Amino acid sequence: MLAPSQFSFVFSKAIPAGSPTITILARFNDCGRARLGITVPKKKVKLAVQRNRIKRCIRESFRLNAHAFPNIDIIVIAKHGVADLSNAALHKQLSSLWKRMKQRCQ
Repeated sequence: MLAPSQFSFVFSKAIPAGSPTITILARFNDCGRARLGITVPKKKVKLAVQRNRIKRCIRESFRLNAHAFPNIDIIVIAKHGVADLSNAALHKQLSSLWKRMKQRCQ
């Protein structure tokens, strides 16, 4: 998802799932597939290298789990402390959030 209107659509009536470092919001769509939007604010993660690493990990984790989602738009929001996580820890946290989101969207 790229357009601000798509993000606003999800924010208006979102189904949340969260952890101390990541929040996931979702809402059913009419596209026929799951879509992903990512926000990693500069205030929360200072260095561009870290922001890009986090976004790559989120995209890869979503790619591996997208087949199991219904038709939903998902927004992943990074919080303070996410830059301190290793890639393995980030993938582990995301996989538990994906499972929680699947349960809430059924």
